[in-house]
Amino acid sequence: MGTVIDTASSKTLAKSSIVLVHAQDSMLYRFTRTDESGRFQMEGLDTGAYILFATFPEYADYVEHFTLDSTASTVDLGHLGLVLRAKLLEEVLVNRSQAITIRGDTTEYDAASFTIQPNSKVEDLLKQLPGIQVDQDGKITAQGQTVNKVLVDGEEFFGDDPTLVTRNLRGDMVDKVQLYDKRSDQAEFTGVDDGERSKTLNIKLKEDKKKGYFGKVDVGAGTNEMYQGQAMFNRFNNKQRFSAFGTIGNTGRTGLSWQDADRYAPSGSTTLTDDGGIMISMGGGQDDIESWGGRYDGRGIPSVLNGGAFYSNKWDDDKQSINGNYKIGELGVKGTSNTISQNNLPTGIINTNSGQTFDRRIFRQRGGAIYDVQLDSTSTLKVTVDGTLRNGETTEFNQSTGTDGDGGMLNQSTRRTTNDTEGQSAYLTALWTKKMRKKGRTLSWEVNETINQSKANGFLFSENSFYSDGGVDSVLLVDQMKVNNSSSSVFNSNVTYSEPFTEALALVLNYRLTANNATSLRQAFNPANGEYTELDSLFSNDFKLNQLSNQLGAIFNFKKGKSTLNFGTRVSRVQFDQTDRYVDSRFERSFTNHNPQLRYQYRFSQQKSFTVSYNGNNTQPSINQIQPVTVNDDPMNIILGNPDLKPSYTNRFNMSYNSFKVIGNQYVYFSGSFSNTNNPIVSNTYTDSVGRNTFQYANLTDKAPMNYYFYGSFSKNLKKWNINVGGGLNTNGNIYYNLTNGELNKTQSTTYSGTLNLRQYIQKKYDFYLTFGPTYTYGESSLQRQQNNNGWGLNGNYSFNIYLPLKFQISSEGRYTYTAATQSFDENFERLIVDASVSKKFLKDETLRFSVGVNDIFNQNVGFSRYANNNIISQNRYTTITRFLMFSLAWDFNKMGGASIQN
Repeated sequence: MGTVIDTASSKTLAKSSIVLVHAQDSMLYRFTRTDESGRFQMEGLDTGAYILFATFPEYADYVEHFTLDSTASTVDLGHLGLVLRAKLLEEVLVNRSQAITIRGDTTEYDAASFTIQPNSKVEDLLKQLPGIQVDQDGKITAQGQTVNKVLVDGEEFFGDDPTLVTRNLRGDMVDKVQLYDKRSDQAEFTGVDDGERSKTLNIKLKEDKKKGYFGKVDVGAGTNEMYQGQAMFNRFNNKQRFSAFGTIGNTGRTGLSWQDADRYAPSGSTTLTDDGGIMISMGGGQDDIESWGGRYDGRGIPSVLNGGAFYSNKWDDDKQSINGNYKIGELGVKGTSNTISQNNLPTGIINTNSGQTFDRRIFRQRGGAIYDVQLDSTSTLKVTVDGTLRNGETTEFNQSTGTDGDGGMLNQSTRRTTNDTEGQSAYLTALWTKKMRKKGRTLSWEVNETINQSKANGFLFSENSFYSDGGVDSVLLVDQMKVNNSSSSVFNSNVTYSEPFTEALALVLNYRLTANNATSLRQAFNPANGEYTELDSLFSNDFKLNQLSNQLGAIFNFKKGKSTLNFGTRVSRVQFDQTDRYVDSRFERSFTNHNPQLRYQYRFSQQKSFTVSYNGNNTQPSINQIQPVTVNDDPMNIILGNPDLKPSYTNRFNMSYNSFKVIGNQYVYFSGSFSNTNNPIVSNTYTDSVGRNTFQYANLTDKAPMNYYFYGSFSKNLKKWNINVGGGLNTNGNIYYNLTNGELNKTQSTTYSGTLNLRQYIQKKYDFYLTFGPTYTYGESSLQRQQNNNGWGLNGNYSFNIYLPLKFQISSEGRYTYTAATQSFDENFERLIVDASVSKKFLKDETLRFSVGVNDIFNQNVGFSRYANNNIISQNRYTTITRFLMFSLAWDFNKMGGASIQN
């Protein structure tokens, strides 16, 4: 029993929240509120150690520890004095031993309050934290939202690849884990809250773990010539840090995040967007002579050799800092693929069966650095440099057969391509910021330059046969050498000024200048006298591009109480000039883009908010849609231009809600989006009697395609069974239009799915995670309503660890997929992939681990996907990694704080 009062005035605080938790695990035991006189009482309490929390709006929390036993079964806490937060010079942490503390919009976890196994990594620690989940790929979800960035002591580590932090840094080095919604760089600088947030985890290291070295070595060999190896070394000396890593293997662990794969992609196509501006593909479309981007998505058998180094330091009283990293790697992928597709036409269907064999390799190097300096008390300068070198080789062989709905032959095609590529890219930016005397008044200027160069040389040979009346009607042969060189230089200058009118209202103005100069040389040579020397002008071009864009923007920010409102617009004037120097033709275009925006957020509390927003933007037709480069790599698909295309306009509405309660580890999150497009640019396809497609684009003035989605999730800890239960519902769909052989085709597609999640961790005994749920896909094409790909599916995955005596451990994870037969595909697909291993730890500190594991125990890992696009439904099967046995040995070494750390 007790009474809650205001410390300063001694006034009782009615309706205060009283929460009682077990001291051992911080699990909720009882909850009540004070009566009108500020008193509370809890009866029938079991013996044990407890922590009591007393909270009241706008007051700092009160925490009291006490114990009930046979000699003291009741306790009178007397007056519990609460202090107004406004009277505190800074936020008060009442008890530093608490497992979870909330400061403003930051949830802070005390790592020492959670148990992990010896030599565990940060990822293992994160899996124990309430409200945080980590999937099998290392993707982190916190309170229902995806974590976009993981920092170490507030700074990036190896760029922005989160798994290099979570899967390599030791869990016992962590002091705190902070989860918060990071504001945009603009808002951080100006102090004007623009409402933009990015879920961020900050790993704060223990002070005695900031000096010394640590790392790991992991090697393995298995059946079917499978192998893997990883090594990482880290040396910390307070603010100076150095790390290096290496990966080798063919088990699918490429050691390269998808973000890096995007950076390493070739620059054969120069894509520029200027807030809804034109999208320019200098490379000429989806050309088989374009280089492979180097991303491994599970298709084929990979072999990887990858490594990198990282260095960071601060000096001059932290006024100067540098952060740099270098990565080098080679990735090769070999495999086969088979695709069955059904093209629904007004007059019937065309079925195509195609197969592909591929052998791809890419080598790349990338380095970058960030230098920050505080020039004086009001201004800073940040310089960023980044560069990439790459080269690659690809060899592909394709075969396809097209038939009508009755099985009659329409066409046959074989195509072989080889390609050698090389490319360079560089990026340089400088950002200067200045804070004025008036609080909130700021000025910033950013300039950057991006340079890309790409060269590709390859050979194309294809033979295409077309049938009529049961026999071959014609044959088209293509035998050419291809040269494709492109370069671009893009300069940006952006000036931003913020002006606060009142404490609640502020204005952010910006002016951006963008200049792009680019060239694209594409040449096709036919054989003559045994050499490829005869230029084919029909499939050759020499483009020069100049684009100049001027943009003005004005965004108002209004914040009062729990509400934040942003509204304004950006207007861009773009001048586009492209010249084909081979035929002396010129294409000029000028247009204006309008991008209005409106965003409203209401924060019920620091852990509960609701947001709704609107954005509008123009989408200009691409140059390939207006004036495409003629490409003959696939004679079955021909592209034509439409110079009369007009821009479309998209309206997009978004909303989200999230709520998180520390007590009971409970969160609720949902989000939704709806968009429609006026004057849309849609595909206009004509398929002739032998299955050859001619593509063009057109505007629809009386139809508006729509896209929508809804996602909701929840999670709650059930104290009675010590288990975490969660789930989610998801639906997404669209209504799309296209023209097929002159007729309008309306395609409706919607996917519904639901999941249920179970999670439990029992110290030194076991832990497990299970998620499963059904899916249903509905799709309909107005041209062939009787043909569809509607059907059910079921997906699930699990993982568990069992901790046995003598330092043995059994681990397993699995993934289940079921896709039911549909009208278009008359076979069910079912796959259960189970991986399992047994391991034993050695040495006193358990730093040496030997394990034996089996990948895909039931040998069911079959590459498979099924999808629909417009009036085409496709099913794809491909080579992928199957069952193998792996023996591995891992050693963790650690000497931090000047001495070896024993676990």
